[in-house]
Parts: sequence; C-alpha cells; structure tokens
Amino acid sequence: MEATGRLPAVRGIDAAAPFRWLGWAWRDLWTTPGPLLLYGLLISATSLALSWAIYRTNAAFWVLALTFGFVFVAPMLAMGPYEAGRRLDRGELPRVLDLLLVRKALRQDVAYLGLALLVIYFFWGRIAQIVYGLSTWQIYRTIPEFLTFALTTAEGQRMLLVGSGIGGIIAYGTFVLVAVSAPMLLDPRASVFAAVATSVRAVSRNPGPMLLWALVILALVMLSAATAFVALIVVFPWLGLASWRAYRELVAEAPEPAAARPLNPVATR
Repeated sequence: MEATGRLPAVRGIDAAAPFRWLGWAWRDLWTTPGPLLLYGLLISATSLALSWAIYRTNAAFWVLALTFGFVFVAPMLAMGPYEAGRRLDRGELPRVLDLLLVRKALRQDVAYLGLALLVIYFFWGRIAQIVYGLSTWQIYRTIPEFLTFALTTAEGQRMLLVGSGIGGIIAYGTFVLVAVSAPMLLDPRASVFAAVATSVRAVSRNPGPMLLWALVILALVMLSAATAFVALIVVFPWLGLASWRAYRELVAEAPEPAAARPLNPVATR
C-alpha cells in the first residue's frame, strides 16, 4: 500500500470464483434493492438516451462501436455499487445519496484512473473507425443496413473478425488494469499505481478464472445491449457488487469490515 510502499498480497482463486462472486452479489443486490436498482436505472436510461441520440444522427456504426466500448468506462461508472458493497461489508445499508456521491472516490488517484480509461475508450473508437473505413466506402445510416453489410458480405465479415480481434485485445488489456484497481481505490491508502499493479498481479496469478470473469462480464454487458440497455437496470449494479466481491477475495489486505456480523461471506475468510 501507499502508506508503507509495499504492494498487498494477492490470493489464488479457483475456477468457480466468478460464479461465487455473482451469487454473493445477487444476494447483496436484493438486500437493498431500492438504491441499487435506481442506480442501474440511471445508467440504463443514460445509455439508451446516448445511443438514441447518436442513432438519430444516422450514425449506426457509432452506436454499435460505442456500445462495445462501454466495457472500457463501466468500471468508473460502477463506483456507486462498489461503495454499496463496501457498506454492506460493514453491516450498513447504503442509501441513494451514498451511491450517487461516493466521497472516497473524489480524489486524484481515482481521477487518474478515469482519465486513463477515457483515453483507452477514445483510442478504441479511433481503431474501430479505421477498421470500418478500410472495409467499406459506404456509410450505413441505419442499424439494419449496417448489420446486413457486416453479416452477409465478405468485407463485413472481415471487418467483424479484425475489429473483434483488436477490440478483444484492447478490452482484455483494460480489464487486466482495472479488474481490482477500480474498487481498490475506495481504500484511501491505495495509490493508482499500487492499485493497477495489484490488479495486474491478481490477473497474472489467476489467468484462467480471471479470463472467465472477463467473459462473464462481456456476456452480461452484451446481453444488456441486446435488450436496449433495459437489462442494465439489474445487470449493472449486480456486476458492480460482484466486482467488489472479487476485490475482497483476491486482495489479501483489503480493508476488513467493521461490523461484528458481516453481510459478505468474504469477510469471514
């Protein structure tokens, strides 16, 4: 940690860990559903409004490109659910204001991580634009037109293959950096450098389970996009809580709950 100049130890996990995190998070979600579902509703409504606004400008490609790019910025948007997980660990029930204004996230190190993710997000958008531009000279103004091109033509299929490959590499690299670091930064002792280094070490020690966790997150986000982001109302806070559980199990020196009877099974490990 920053206070001692020493990085926290990371634990090894088994392949069932991602599903264990989801199970704990599902229980936590329904422990205090009101604030968390409202948070999810705000994320869902914002995502839908932004996508609709882009679509109305006849930019079907950008709707899809930015939807896939959502995974790059989601960790910073999930500070509310991380805070809910932290409070539940302490035996507290979070309120709406606790999630909307996370005081522990209002510091320089969190801003640095957010800026880095924003740069990666814009970089992904530029890469997607280049791949699209090299694949076709036409502008597809509606989503059905774009999907017809992408799925039924050789050029479109190559675009999907190349774009998915490059995007997957960028997305997984981003995941390695933030899998643990985003929730870890709610600990005021942690610097952004220590948090990112700890995240990399946690993924490196558990490559199989963490790859599975990344695929689970991607699948749930894509499922949410397929429902016009309606599923994000539940999925977003659920994944945020699960990411907090992942941090608590992976990082040996994660702050222990203060409550005598913790709400999270990880606290009793």
